[in-house]
Formats: sequence, structure tokens, C-alpha cells
Amino acid sequence: MSVSTAIAPFTGVLALLDDLRDEAPGIEVRPPSAATVEFSFDAGTAPRTGAPVTNGPAVAFPTSVTEVRQLVRLAGRHGVSIVPRGAGTGLSGGATALSEQLVVSTERLNRIVEVSPADEVAVVEPGVLNASLNERLAPLGLFYAPDPASWRISTIGGNIATNAGGLRCAKYGVTRESVLALDVVLADGSLVSVGHRSIKGVTGLDLVSLFVGSEGVLGIVVGATVRIRPLPVARRTLTAFFDSTAAGAAAIGAITASRVRPSVIEFLDEITLDGIDAAQDSGLRARGAALLLIELDGFGIDEQTAELTAALVAADARVEVESETDAETLWELRRSGRRFDADTWFAGGDVAVPKSRIAEVFADFPAIADRFGVGVSAVAHAGDGNLHPVVSLPIPAGVDPTAVPAAVHDAADAVVRAALAVGGTVSGEHGIGTVKRSLAAEELSVRVREAQLAVKNALDPAGLFNPGKAL
Repeated sequence: MSVSTAIAPFTGVLALLDDLRDEAPGIEVRPPSAATVEFSFDAGTAPRTGAPVTNGPAVAFPTSVTEVRQLVRLAGRHGVSIVPRGAGTGLSGGATALSEQLVVSTERLNRIVEVSPADEVAVVEPGVLNASLNERLAPLGLFYAPDPASWRISTIGGNIATNAGGLRCAKYGVTRESVLALDVVLADGSLVSVGHRSIKGVTGLDLVSLFVGSEGVLGIVVGATVRIRPLPVARRTLTAFFDSTAAGAAAIGAITASRVRPSVIEFLDEITLDGIDAAQDSGLRARGAALLLIELDGFGIDEQTAELTAALVAADARVEVESETDAETLWELRRSGRRFDADTWFAGGDVAVPKSRIAEVFADFPAIADRFGVGVSAVAHAGDGNLHPVVSLPIPAGVDPTAVPAAVHDAADAVVRAALAVGGTVSGEHGIGTVKRSLAAEELSVRVREAQLAVKNALDPAGLFNPGKAL
């Protein structure tokens, strides 16, 4: 009698759990159950209230590189695929897992192994929180530059998996620019080190850049050597308010044309300002219909302020230098002020476009909103062309909140296609995961996708790591 293919993978998990109890009793492993459902999703794919509770995946919590290698070897023995997971703050479905899979959580691999001010590097395990590293560095007058909005709760390993960016990447670049070397466990359980502790190094192919942004499909990062930098001698926040979204988006070019290079340039459109005010009672909309929120840092900050102010005033901005207290409030509003309640359907995401085309994408939003009967707005890392659009729609009374209308997702896809039409990309920093695989296929040629799959097959011929994601 043949065995159903639907049952065989779960049988693999049961056998794997037996072997883990016998051969690796020191590793905490939680079997598939309702108690592990939270490991089935990431922040971007968590179900709305009312979704049924089902079995989650098996979850392992290694505390050392040796234990990660042991988990990988045993999972491979039983044909059980592995989903690497950091803090679960991802927004593209890269950490989603099924009950017949094994989640390998890196949250307990959380040591800051070394900080070397002389070499300007830190060596960390993947479960170290972005915020924790900066807390360690601050007394030394140093900082780690990448700062995604989730920096307080996201891990360095997760940031590496998606090549996360954040607000400061206008000046300091995305995660890839801050990673020098990686230790990676491959699908056969072997441990490899790629990259260099030195700033320069061109021996062999650049495998560090290959693993950064690979979303866990090529291996499990178990260690990283990252660049650290001196804290700026000064920081200053400027606000530039405009009478319309179009005017604010157009003024981004005035910053590029100046000689000033801010560390952060964030653009908030009119709908976003309205939404933040509604959620936070912040009063931003009374100051204008669009906002460029800018941080300058480094030496010559007075000169930077004067030149940038002149450039923005010439673009019809109302510019103010904010106090430290007000600046702190404004940055927190930017990071977490935009919220949606249980009475709204919404779909978020990210795209990136050439900086010179940002205004065109914002100009497309009203037509997309009218076409699908939804609201469309965005905040943008304007310094590098990375937009974070949100499509929203009020939920009518009496309607099942889990039954999201197709129009919401169709409108979100239309925003992505608007970015592609001006030479952009379907994801600037959130990754592809499960959410954007079909859209990625619209951006990448068949031959390029074949090449990416060939790399995957070379490193993971059995498809052990994170199948169905990214590629």
C-alpha cells in the first residue's frame, strides 16, 4: 500500500524528534502543536483576529554553533526542511513555516563575541538585537549604522537575511555595506567562513554579498563580523513642510542637487500625516500637507544646515530646526506612529525606485486608489528611493475581518508595478519571502532566475533550507 505524500513529511518530523531526544537531548525542541503557532508566521503574515488556531511547526532553540550543525544534519537525515528564524519581525513571509518543518530559532545565539575599536569591527551571533549592539557600542563612542524601523526588536541575523536598510541608509548604506564576514552552516552541516575581517579583501568570489539578503535559502548565518563607526560629533533634525504631497516629493531633488548629504531623509505624504495625527493626536497636518524629516550629522553642521535650508526654501518648503526633545518625538512618530486599527483592512510593503522618479510614483497613487476603491499612501526613505506604501480599506460593519477583498492586494500589486515601470524593484529591504515571489518573477528574467536557482541547488541540492521562499 502506498503512503500519502501529505503524511510522509510529517512522519519525517516525528522521526526527527525521536532522534533529537536521543542524540541531542541538550537542545530544547518544541514539537508541532497549537503552542508553536506563533512560529508559523512573521510580522507581515500573521493572521487577523478570528483566524483558527492550528498546529504550528516543530521549533528548536540551539545555543551554540555545534547545536545548529547537529540540527541541520539530523533534519537532513529525515528529509525535514528547515526554516531559519530570528525575531520574526520580517514583513514578507520569509520565516513562515508548516507543521512538517523544523524552525531553527537563533534567538539564543545572542552573544556579542568581540568589539574591536582599533579594527572598527564587532563580531556577533545572529540573535543579537540591533538595539543591544548599539547599547554596547555607545559608551565607546561607536555605533552600528543599519537601523530598520524594528531596530529595537529585530536581530542582526534577520537584518542580514533580508539585507535590511532603515532610515540611516541614505548616508551609511544598507546592511550589506556593514557586513565584512560571515560564518554559515550549510545544508550538509558543514561550517564555512566567508569574507574578511579587513575592510578590503578580493580573494575569491564575494560570497558575503551572496549570503546577505538570501533570506535563509542558502544556509544559516551563525556569526557575523560587522563594521562599526564613530558616533557623529553632532546631530540635528530639520523639518521641511509643504503645501502638497507633489510639492514635497518634487523637493527631494533639491536635496540631491545640494552639496549636503543628510544621514536620514524621510518623506511622509498627506494621507500618512493624517493617519499619524488620528492615531497619535500629533498635530503634524496643521504644519503642512507633506513632510521631509531630515537628520544631519557630523562636522560643520551649521554650514550643512544653512546650505540645505536655502535649497529647501527655494523649493517652497517651510524649514525649521527642531529641538532635541521635539526631534525625538518626530522620529518616534515616523517609526511607529502610522497605525491601523481592527476596523481597517490594509496591505503594506516596500519598493525602491531611482531617487529622481520618487515623485512619479507618488503621483500614481490617486489613480490606483480610484481604480481599486482603496486608500494609498506611503512613507519613503527618500535618500535612497525606498518607499513603504500602505493600501487601506475600512471594514464594513458585519463583514468578516479575515476576508480581505482582492482589491486590497490587487492595489498593492499595482503600486509595485508602478515602481517597476520607472526602473524600480519589487523590494528595497523587506525581502521577497512568500509574499512577493510572483512579483519578483515579473522583474527578473528567466535566465537570471535560472542562475539564482542554480546557486541554490549547488549549496542546498536537497532543498533543505527555507523551501518556497525568495526564489
